Amino acid sequence: MLSGNPGTGKTHIAVGLGLKACIQGYKVLFTTVHKLLTQLREAHSQRALRITEARFEKWDLVICDEFGYVSFDKQGSELLFNHLSLRTGRKSTIITTNLGFDRWEEIFGDPVLTDALVDRLTHKAYLVNMNGESYRIRETKQMNK
Repeated sequence: MLSGNPGTGKTHIAVGLGLKACIQGYKVLFTTVHKLLTQLREAHSQRALRITEARFEKWDLVICDEFGYVSFDKQGSELLFNHLSLRTGRKSTIITTNLGFDRWEEIFGDPVLTDALVDRLTHKAYLVNMNGESYRIRETKQMNK
């Protein structure tokens, strides 16, 4: 779990870890939470959710980027919760987020579901706090000197 302000390198580090895993022979998927949820919604509406979940099962590592940029309705929250719960303790998942856990209820809208998801995602997990100044803002300031 890579958490911190926008522009602090969370995605950069997640991609680097994903590339390292690929080099070591692992199967890696990089996706945004929005794209993942869109796929899950489409599969659910087509009654093909189990097929989609089985496809995701083949990935040794799933990198889920931009967690917290978009809030979810009840169905979206439940789909994402169920999908991520399937990986818990079995397969590796990296999540990047700009929100602290104390604000995740804003995304999911359900305190019980939020607590359960945080509990599952953080069990035996590495939590990396990456708060700091945005590299993009710093580079823009340097460029405009």
